[in-house]
Amino acid sequence: MEQLEFDIEAELKKLPAKPGVYIMHDKKDAIIYVGKAIILKNRVKSYFRSSTKKTAKIQKMVSLIARFEYIVTDSELEALVLENNLIKEHSPKYNTMLKDDKTYPYIKVTVSEAFPRILFARDMKKDKSKYFGPFTSAAAVKDTIELINKLYKLRTCNKVFPRDIGKDRPCLNHHIKQCMAPCQGYITEDAYAERVAKALEFLNGNYKPIIKELEEKMREASEQMQFETAIEYRELLTSVKMVAQKQKITDSDFEDKDVIALAKGERDAVVQVFFIRAGKLIGREHFYMTQVSGDEPREILSDFVKQYYAGTPFIPKELMLQEDMADVDIIEQWLTSRKGSRVHIRVPKIGNKEKLVELAAKNAMLVLSKDRERIKREEGRTIGAVKEIAALLGVSSIQRMEAFDISNISGFETVGSMVVYEKGKPRRSDYRKFKIKTVTGQDDYACMREVLTRRFTHGIEEKKELDTKQMEHELGSFTKFPDLILMDGGRGQVNIALEVLQELHMDITVCGMVKDDNHRTRGLYYNNVEIPIDRYSEGFKLITRIQDEAHRFAIEYHRSLRSKTQVKSVLDDIPGIGPARRKALMKHFDTIEDIRNAGMEELMQVPEISQKSAEEIYAFFREKQK
Repeated sequence: MEQLEFDIEAELKKLPAKPGVYIMHDKKDAIIYVGKAIILKNRVKSYFRSSTKKTAKIQKMVSLIARFEYIVTDSELEALVLENNLIKEHSPKYNTMLKDDKTYPYIKVTVSEAFPRILFARDMKKDKSKYFGPFTSAAAVKDTIELINKLYKLRTCNKVFPRDIGKDRPCLNHHIKQCMAPCQGYITEDAYAERVAKALEFLNGNYKPIIKELEEKMREASEQMQFETAIEYRELLTSVKMVAQKQKITDSDFEDKDVIALAKGERDAVVQVFFIRAGKLIGREHFYMTQVSGDEPREILSDFVKQYYAGTPFIPKELMLQEDMADVDIIEQWLTSRKGSRVHIRVPKIGNKEKLVELAAKNAMLVLSKDRERIKREEGRTIGAVKEIAALLGVSSIQRMEAFDISNISGFETVGSMVVYEKGKPRRSDYRKFKIKTVTGQDDYACMREVLTRRFTHGIEEKKELDTKQMEHELGSFTKFPDLILMDGGRGQVNIALEVLQELHMDITVCGMVKDDNHRTRGLYYNNVEIPIDRYSEGFKLITRIQDEAHRFAIEYHRSLRSKTQVKSVLDDIPGIGPARRKALMKHFDTIEDIRNAGMEELMQVPEISQKSAEEIYAFFREKQK
């Protein structure tokens, strides 16, 4: 059924003066932006008013809008929740997005069980257990759990009590004195509960009782000359003190808080979060926000808080922010409804809290600066290297490079490879493999001619078909032609490529990647001249990577074909050699080459091979050698 034309002006007049969510689509019907509004009519119309001041990002987004739709809600709070869900579901191109695939670990205490356990958990569930966290280091959580189990000798098994008491022998943990074996009834439930209570006290940050207890036990063991036991207590004491030191006091009110600040770059922003639990800084984490060009810090903070706290199971009592953010009242209301108790959002101006936010901002800037340096180095390895190659060849610019290689081993099927680099980075989705169809024997030039002819003929035909249908957005990898063709070799391979391009009336720069006697990249062959390259330059390193990648890809394809069809392709042509004898031959001999070189007596050593079959095999390979 033909889709009706969407009249934006007519649809704008129909917008209701109610809260809701609006969804912008492009001409391919992809969702490019999702937003919420207190009054849909006013908000959506503002995008299409020329008098409304817009950032460059929003101007670009508006130019792509082909249609919009909206969902009316009963309140702004409902609109916020729906907006979050839709952004998470569709990841629209022009929404500021939180790049986060992390899950944070918790320590779980199964207090509802008869003999509780302390476990590692990836999420917090409503299962009557006590949870501590979230923590930023899974390794630290596991170490803490191991330490607590050693200190209080709690069980780590999955047995169900009292049902499983006495059913099996005590496990190894009991024998090495790390479990009180409730499975045997060696400890009462009340006595075990006392140990769990101490463990909970430890997890709540009260380390003094256990430190005092360990110091006393260490001293007693030492006085009784039980030095091995004293060393064990000393090691436990050291572990407890290390945990205690990590739990740095940051606030005197012992509340759960998240401290949030950001540093903004041209295209991305880094948000730093300090996690404070029970007044202690338990860790920190940074997050990347993309598509922030033109966005104010308050808008980025708002997007971060909505997206991050929509996905995390734990919401602290207070968020301390670097500055006021957009929609603060409604977000505070939403967080309160999610947590089930009041959540406060504050922007501290003086004192220790303000210093903590400042520290988070400095950390965010540090991460962003390091990231800039990393991006700069990466651009040097990619875009910078491509510019070096372009300057070396005297061409204006290079965006796409294609490299070709041929693999032919021991006369087995010859294959060709095409690897693609765009802006100095491999574009693996555009790599292509070719099984040679028209060439017999080892003729690399003829094989390369076939590969290049097939590649560019296919591209020309595809392009004509797409141009006829006016489907430019569906261009495939063959329809994208390179700015530079790199051949694995020197003059001969380059000339083959130039001949193919001339026959197809195409004008593309071609050069060869020349190797030295040790099979290492030496330089480029271009316009009948070998151009040396500085071996320490990024351009040289990129050419080496491309040449190695083309070779690797060809060899990998060749190997996969051999593993699938090598035996069939050669041995199936021998009369009287079926699957069983073929398998027996390959089991006895390591390679086809060994079978080819074997004499009659050696062939007959294979149990399944009779004298007649040996004669057939021997005669077959001798005939091939003529």
